[in-house]
Amino acid sequence: MNNFKKIISLFTIVTIVALSGCSAMHTAIKKRNLDVQTKMSATIFLDPVAASKRTVFLQLRNTSDKQSMNFLSPITAAILAKGYQVVDDPDAAHYWIQANVLKVGKSDLRETQQMLTQGYGGALAGAVVGAQFGSGKGALGMGMLGAAAGLIGDALVDDVMFVMITDIQLSEKAKVGVIVTEANNAKLQQGTSGYKNVTSTEQVDRKKYQTRIVSTANKVNLKFEEAQPVLLKGLLNSISGLL
Repeated sequence: MNNFKKIISLFTIVTIVALSGCSAMHTAIKKRNLDVQTKMSATIFLDPVAASKRTVFLQLRNTSDKQSMNFLSPITAAILAKGYQVVDDPDAAHYWIQANVLKVGKSDLRETQQMLTQGYGGALAGAVVGAQFGSGKGALGMGMLGAAAGLIGDALVDDVMFVMITDIQLSEKAKVGVIVTEANNAKLQQGTSGYKNVTSTEQVDRKKYQTRIVSTANKVNLKFEEAQPVLLKGLLNSISGLL
C-alpha cells in the first residue's frame, strides 16, 4: 500500500512539473513574435482647412520616468510629412497639439484596458496579481511544488508587456463669427477636511478636443530597448493621424 502511495505521489509530481513546463513552452511559442497595438480612447474629427491654415503648434510633455525618450523630433517629422507646417508661435498656428506622456513601463492587459476606458485625465493604476492556494498539507505541498516548477519556467520564459500612455489635447481655431465659451471648475483642498470651489468662465477663440492614446508592445522576454521604438512609432502615427 505504501508503495502504491509513493507511485501516486511520484506520478503527481511528474505531472505537475510537466504541466508547468508545457505552460512555459506554450507561452514561448504563442508570444515569440512582437505584438504591437495602439488604441485611442475617443475619435477626434476636424473640419478640413485650406493649405494656408495647415499650421501646428506642438507642446509635448513627458512626466514618465523614461526621460531619455525623444518625442519632439519624430512627431515633428511625421506632421511635416503630412504637409503641415510646425510653428513656434501659438497665436500663428491654426492647430495646437498638446501631449503629456504619463507612463512608459511594464503593464498587463487589465491595466491597459482600464487606462484606455478611463480616457483623457483618468488616474493611473498599478497592475494587480491575485493568487489562490489549496488547503490541507497535501494541497499545500503540491502547491509549493507546482509554484517551484512554475518559477523555474518563469525564469526562462517571461511574458512581458510594455505600455505607453499619453493624454492628448487638440485645439483648432474657431471660424469667424463662432463664439466659444470655456468654463473651468476647480476643487481646491483647504486643510484636511475643507474644499474651496473655484469657477471661471471666459470667451476663447479655440475649440478643444481630448483623447488618450495607449500603445502596447508584447513579446516573450521582451526588453525595453526593443519595445521603445515601436511604442514611439505607434504614438507618432496616432498624433499625426489626427490631422
